[in-house]
Amino acid sequence: MRTIRWIGASLAAAAISLGAAPAYAEDIAVGNFGTAANGMPFAVAMAKGYFKAEGANVTGIIPSQGGGTSLRNMLVGNVPYGEVNPGVIVTAIKEGADLRIISDNVLTVAEFVWAVKQDSPIKTIKDFKGKKIGYTNPRSTSQALANLLLQTAGYKPEDAELVKTGGFGEGIAALELGQIDVAPIPEPLFSKYKNKFRVVASAKESLPPLDNVVGVTTSQMAATKGDFIRAVIRARRKAVEFMYSNPDEAGDIIAKFYNLEPEIARSAVRNLVNANTNGVPYWGSGQIHLEGLKRMIDVQKSVGAISGDVDYGKIIDTRFLPDDIKAIK
Repeated sequence: MRTIRWIGASLAAAAISLGAAPAYAEDIAVGNFGTAANGMPFAVAMAKGYFKAEGANVTGIIPSQGGGTSLRNMLVGNVPYGEVNPGVIVTAIKEGADLRIISDNVLTVAEFVWAVKQDSPIKTIKDFKGKKIGYTNPRSTSQALANLLLQTAGYKPEDAELVKTGGFGEGIAALELGQIDVAPIPEPLFSKYKNKFRVVASAKESLPPLDNVVGVTTSQMAATKGDFIRAVIRARRKAVEFMYSNPDEAGDIIAKFYNLEPEIARSAVRNLVNANTNGVPYWGSGQIHLEGLKRMIDVQKSVGAISGDVDYGKIIDTRFLPDDIKAIK
């Protein structure tokens, strides 16, 4: 398990100059931090000193490859706050894990596009019938979204051939080699390869708002680390507000954390800042958007990632959110 730590004299200076409240030193766990767009606000919060300013000494960010690994990292590391796919949380709760969703962080899947080679005859999702469409792994979000995209076009999942690639980078390679006809490409990979491929469909235009990742904690941490959790949520909210107001500066910050060329990071941030899905932004403030959460759970049920009913009243805890965003939308 690898911990990404960002330590700078500027953060210490910020805490002193702002007269911050006593800080609680803890790591946080963020699925796909350093590779996927969902975790970008945490990079901004670290670099801008927002955690320290809010009274949380976030000493490190534990990344993962997403999915269940993110949750395991959080639980094994005894971490107070984690950002995880909602389907993983619901499954874990059903299996007896004492977890609660405490913030709604990414409200859509607008980072996804489905792309083809420049000379492909595929022009729209109506042309997906009989074609090979890539996805990462069984029961993954990319598989669920591929099924939903086919349904949007009026098809059944079996009307196309879904091909497991093992990862998004591997999917791009498979597309180049002609092993698949269509590949899902999320940000920031899309900004890196956007001139090489042609977009046939984008999630922001073709799919409804679907909750992407949520903030979670355990009952034990909720009882003992409440002030830290509240501070993390406030700091992330400030980072999101900064990103929407200053996308290029945010992109430059993210480029350092994500090891990207600045123009690629800027492009990714601009794309997502401007990506409204039926009026819903990509990065949220933390306020719970229940309909988007329900949609994502239903979509993941379609690929067998979740089974049975979900009692949302029992798995959502809004007490750590600022008062103005406590109400569930």
